[in-house]
Amino acid sequence: MDKKPDDGLNRQPTTSTGSGQAENKLEGEDLDTPSQPAAESPPTTADQPKPGAKQPSSDKPAAKGSLFTRIKGWKYLYMALFAILLAVVGLAVAAAIILGKDTQKETTPQDLTAEQLAELAGSTTVVGDAQQVLSIQSSTVFEGQVLARNDLSVAGSLKVGGPLSLPSLDAGTGIFDQLTVDNDLTVAGNLTLQGSVTVSGATSFKNLSVGQLSATNLQLSGDLTFSRHLTTSGATPSKSNGSALGGGGTASVSGNDTAGTISINTGGGPPAGCFVTINFVNSFSGTPKVIVSPVGSASGNLDFYVNRSSSNFSLCANNPSAGTNYNFDYIVVN
Repeated sequence: MDKKPDDGLNRQPTTSTGSGQAENKLEGEDLDTPSQPAAESPPTTADQPKPGAKQPSSDKPAAKGSLFTRIKGWKYLYMALFAILLAVVGLAVAAAIILGKDTQKETTPQDLTAEQLAELAGSTTVVGDAQQVLSIQSSTVFEGQVLARNDLSVAGSLKVGGPLSLPSLDAGTGIFDQLTVDNDLTVAGNLTLQGSVTVSGATSFKNLSVGQLSATNLQLSGDLTFSRHLTTSGATPSKSNGSALGGGGTASVSGNDTAGTISINTGGGPPAGCFVTINFVNSFSGTPKVIVSPVGSASGNLDFYVNRSSSNFSLCANNPSAGTNYNFDYIVVN
């Protein structure tokens, strides 16, 4: 074998250590000779990556988390939820509009044919039972008759546009603009009437309390009791002068058919006879009872009397005096 030429350098053999690193001992080596690369040394603290620095990418893919974790980390999650919410609200509004239109179409009144009316004739349709309550929220119009087989309770006011026929009426409190009773009216308790009362027919009251009572014919089967004054009214009856007034005598009357006062002023030479005749505005059904009471001593000393009929009565005297004033009160009852 050919030997390499000696370059004049003393070379020491390379000795391997147990750690696998080579140590070269160069003695008297020329500085111009390029040195051999040194073995790699372990990384020092300066070569370690700083905290927070970007780690070098690895060829292995990162481990994937659960589905919930990946959805939660999605940056468009809230936008997607908002879009889903808008879609649900839109569908709900559209469904409500469609159902509302369908309901209006279903509630549209329809005419029944003759065949349908024939099927309903004589039949009864029962909805629910006695334990259920049927509640109708909207206004209801009944074109035909309505029959309530049991009690009918009205929480609000009851308005009747036409005639109201009630075979029996039990009203706790009622206000009527006009009430007409064709048959008997029986009031078990007290009847209080604040306005005027006009009774044209026979009426029976057990206990009647009114502010003002106006009756064409009032019949009482029991006693009539007045806690206040008895006041009569009516037109003033007419009169006819008699011969007992004498020459130039006068007579006047004030009051009505039931009660009043007669004033007499005799003239000269009054003879015995009647002073005046009182003609009733309304004739009595029979001959009434006429009660005459003298007023003052002159009238008390007069020997007077009355003549009566269903249409009038006359005040007369047996001993009238000339130029004297006589006054008498009268009450007429049938």
